[in-house]
Amino acid sequence: MALQQIVEQTVTGLGYDLVEIERSAGGLLRITIDMPWVEGAAQEQFVTVEDCEKVTRQLQFALEVDGVDYSRLEVSSPGIDRPLRHEQDFIRFQGEVVDLTLRQPIGAAAGGAVAANRKKFRGTLERAEEGGWQIVWSDEPPVKPGQRVSKKRAPAPLQALGFTLDELREVRLAPIVNFKGRAAKPGPASD
Repeated sequence: MALQQIVEQTVTGLGYDLVEIERSAGGLLRITIDMPWVEGAAQEQFVTVEDCEKVTRQLQFALEVDGVDYSRLEVSSPGIDRPLRHEQDFIRFQGEVVDLTLRQPIGAAAGGAVAANRKKFRGTLERAEEGGWQIVWSDEPPVKPGQRVSKKRAPAPLQALGFTLDELREVRLAPIVNFKGRAAKPGPASD
């Protein structure tokens, strides 16, 4: 069996989602797993060290049985800068800040509002009106702690760029750390 099939069957058989398989120099085989996402779930679950250990033990056995050559196996969670690859990932993280890299520069598509050779963007992931996806951002520099901002200064306008999944090289959650704790996600309104 192919490596992709062995790993996918093992990971999904244990009740996890396979995010990524990566082979690195020196025989390192890196597997990234995540908890299955259920839309509308009350609380999101996260991968623990025990989850990684369980998958590692099962993968070691499965890879040995099929004779897969590797020297080190590493199983981990997607982390703070999780890659978004599938439509379900985009639905799951809609409204989050992402770092997006296009395959090709946007060219003249933005009507001169954005540099024609720009490929990288950081902004909020949103559903576009046409049913696709868009990233919304402002080129205003972030305010530094303690810096005064004039109330008379007009904020930089928001810009939006629509895209299809085929136009993307890479999309990751922006690694924004809040040392005051996780902010509660707004849930459905209750009466």
